[in-house]
Amino acid sequence: MKQTVYAVSTTEKDKWRGQEIHAAQGTGQADILVTGEKLQTIRGFGGCFNEMGYSALMDLPEADREHVIRELFSEEGCNFTYCRMPIGASDFAESWYSLNETENDFSMEHFTIERDKKCLIPYIQMAKKQQKNLQIFASPWSPPTWLKHPRAYNFGTLIQEPAYRKAYALYFKKFIEAYEKEGIHIQAVHIQNEPVSDQKFPSCVWTGEELRDFIREDIGPLFAESGMDTEIWLGTLNCPYEDYGGWEWQKTNFNRMANLVLRDPEASRYIRGISYQWGGKHALYDTRRAYPNVEIIQTENECGDGNNSWGYMEYIFHLLWFYFEHGVTAYVYWNMVLKQGGLSTWGWRQNSLFCTDGDRLIYNPEFYLIKHVCHFVRPQASFMRIEGSFANNTLCFRNPDGSTVVVVLNPLDTEEELRICVSGEEWVFCAKPHSIQTIVIEK
Repeated sequence: MKQTVYAVSTTEKDKWRGQEIHAAQGTGQADILVTGEKLQTIRGFGGCFNEMGYSALMDLPEADREHVIRELFSEEGCNFTYCRMPIGASDFAESWYSLNETENDFSMEHFTIERDKKCLIPYIQMAKKQQKNLQIFASPWSPPTWLKHPRAYNFGTLIQEPAYRKAYALYFKKFIEAYEKEGIHIQAVHIQNEPVSDQKFPSCVWTGEELRDFIREDIGPLFAESGMDTEIWLGTLNCPYEDYGGWEWQKTNFNRMANLVLRDPEASRYIRGISYQWGGKHALYDTRRAYPNVEIIQTENECGDGNNSWGYMEYIFHLLWFYFEHGVTAYVYWNMVLKQGGLSTWGWRQNSLFCTDGDRLIYNPEFYLIKHVCHFVRPQASFMRIEGSFANNTLCFRNPDGSTVVVVLNPLDTEEELRICVSGEEWVFCAKPHSIQTIVIEK
């Protein structure tokens, strides 16, 4: 059966243009060969809702705000369906806060999401208007300060005493219930953002043993007894990471976190999957090898430096490639929108898909990369195994309707003529230097 093919291409100077592609006589020597072997099933793509993103968005005229949300969440744009949010302050909150700073309130009577009603909830509700299938997962950067030692939003650990751990489990439950009342279902909670990060922004350090015990003895039983359908995930893990613990940590990272927790049958029965932040990418192989039936997702794109360069976009392509090649089912970008320069409250500059400069909207290179994938790939697509000389610069997915989506980066300084083979048919196209192509082959 003859297949229908169309393609789009983006360079630094020429964005989202039709790409010429021609049928070719088969040679058996394709640069990109789609083998037909289906790998993991894709859960979805998305970004993270943060206060500073909402603030930047609100600097725009209403028409431009709506345009950005359509570009991110509608089928005409990136079609984001699987997004992340913080529980309390992240490092891109306007300032520190938690959802209960009333000391010794172990019953969480003073729990409140009033602050979230000003930024995060309106941001999510704007997205839901464009994406009816939007799913949200959530993770805290820090517990309330009175649950920690020392008492600070940055650094420190959760106090490992039964009353404090049970109160913290209840904090998660109250969060889910409060958001449900706002019409926002929390699909999953991930216990701690970056549990080996002792940072100046909101953070909290956990050992593998502490995560295991909290899941096994506190939050797992509470969710089960309450009949909650919100999933519990082990994450978002950021180990191994070269800044943490030197060679001894590097040598045993997998066994100190994922393996330690999942080997405990009482803890693992509550765990739906494992999530890795970008600092944890080198544990993916170990995890997939040891637990091939446990779902893994990526939760945070590497952050960049606020310059939003084309070269960094090419680097992000290879992150996408690395994560999917190692079995993740979802890829979540970090900041969707920031003010130009990407400066956080805690002094870090980071990249984003869009920037605002006053009331001016700026499309960044990483937006086009993400759109080249997300616009065409649907939830429940299969990641496909590919071979050939350009396999390490290519992502391939097969949608539920049978269409094949091939995303190709040409990172070279020269135009490359590339031959692609899908289901026995071959095509040739020319990839300009430092360009992205998406080729869609419909049945």
